[in-house]
Amino acid sequence: MEDQMNVKKSINRTTTRKIFLLAFSLFLISLLPQRIIHAQGTPEWNSFHGPDRTNKSTETKLLNEWPDEGPELLWTISGLGKGYSTVSFAGGYLFTAGIEGQQTFVFAFDLEGNLVWKKPNGQSWETEMSHASAYNGARSTPTCSEGIVYHLGDLGRLAAFESNSGDELWSIELREVFDAEIPEYGYAESVFVEGDRLYCCPAGKKGYMVCLDKNSGQLIWSNMEISGTVGFSSLIAFDHGAYRQVAGLSSDCIFGVDSKTGQLLWKVDYENSRSNNVPDPIFHDGFVFASSGYGKGSILVKLKLTDSGITPETAWQTELMDNHHGGVILHEGFLYGAGHNARGWFCLDFQTGTQKWKTGGKGSLTYANHMLYCLDERGIMTLVRASPEKYEAVNTFEVAEGGNGMHWAHPVVFGKRLYIRHQEKLFAYDIGNP
Repeated sequence: MEDQMNVKKSINRTTTRKIFLLAFSLFLISLLPQRIIHAQGTPEWNSFHGPDRTNKSTETKLLNEWPDEGPELLWTISGLGKGYSTVSFAGGYLFTAGIEGQQTFVFAFDLEGNLVWKKPNGQSWETEMSHASAYNGARSTPTCSEGIVYHLGDLGRLAAFESNSGDELWSIELREVFDAEIPEYGYAESVFVEGDRLYCCPAGKKGYMVCLDKNSGQLIWSNMEISGTVGFSSLIAFDHGAYRQVAGLSSDCIFGVDSKTGQLLWKVDYENSRSNNVPDPIFHDGFVFASSGYGKGSILVKLKLTDSGITPETAWQTELMDNHHGGVILHEGFLYGAGHNARGWFCLDFQTGTQKWKTGGKGSLTYANHMLYCLDERGIMTLVRASPEKYEAVNTFEVAEGGNGMHWAHPVVFGKRLYIRHQEKLFAYDIGNP
C-alpha cells in the first residue's frame, strides 16, 4: 500500500511539474517579439503594394468607424530623411528608405518603431540633377524575400541586404552595366521578386528590362525590345495563355514579357505629355488596365490569344481618372483611384470605363476589409466604403505633422495598423477592432 501511495505522489508531482512548465512556456511565448507572432499569422506585406501587388490587404477585424479625433497614434518614427518610399514588412520587421544629405539609406525597424539597422545604398539623384531639390526623396520601397531585402537606389544601385543584420550580400550598378541614363526623377521602381528571380527596368541600351538571380545579382536575361525611358512604374506578374508574364509601363508604352525568357509578348503605345507613366498596371481576367496623369487618362487592353501568340486590343479608353502617382485599386469589378487633370476621387466600371461616382480631392490609397483608406496630398486621411453605389466617407482625420511638402507616400494596412509616411516621419495608427 505504501508503494502505491508513493507512486501516486510521484505521478502527482510529475503532473504538477508538467502543468507548471506548460504555463511557464505559454507565459514566455506571450513575451516573444511580435515578429515571431506575425510570421505565423497575417500574410506579410513584403513589397510595394503587397505580395501580389494588388494593394489589397487581407486584414480583418478592423474598425469600420474611427473616433472623431481619428484612430489612436501608437508611435512615430523620426529621422528617415527625405522620401516618398512607403513601407514593407517581413519576418517581424518594417523596411523603408530615405535620403540624408546626399546619401540614400535603407532602414529596418521592429514593429514597435525601434531601429534595427540602417545601411547606405548609393548617392541621391540630387547629386547629379540640378532640378532635383524640388522633389528630392527616396521613392523605391524595399522588397523582401526569404530573409533578404532588395532596394533600388536613386542612381541605379541595386543592393541585397540580410534582413536581420543589414549586412550587404551583393550589389550592382544598373546604369553602368546596362548603359542607362539617369532618369528625370531618379529610379523610383520597387523591384519585383518571384522564386529565385528579380525583375527590374534599368531602361538601358543593353537592357530595358532585366531578370537577375536574386541570390547573386547575376544576369539571367535582358530585353532590349521595349521602347522609351523609365516610366517610374513597378512591375506586376500574372498567368495568361501559355505564359507567366511580367508587365509594366515605360515612358511611352505598356508591355508584357515572358518571365522565363524575356521575350516581348505584346506592347501598346501609351505616352502622356510628360513621358512618365507612374501607376502600376492591373491584370484581371485577360485584361490589363493602365492609367496615367497629365491628361492621358485610363485604358483597358484585352490580351487576345491567337495562334501566333498574344494580340493586344483596346477595350476602352477614357480621359477619366488620369492617375498621377497615387495608384488604382480593382475591387469586385470596379476601379478606385484619383485623377490628375481630371481632378477628384473616382470609381469606374472595370469592363466599360463608365464613371460610377466622382468627388473632390487627389492622393494615394490602399484597401482593407471592404474599406478604402484615401490619403489626400494635403494630409487628410479618409475612410471610404468600397462601393460603386456612391461615395460614402465614414471618417476623416488629419495626419500628424511630419514635415513640409505633399503627402505622396502610399498608406499601408498591416497587423491591424495603418502606416502613413510623410517625409522624414512614419506614423503607426491602431485600427484594430477589439
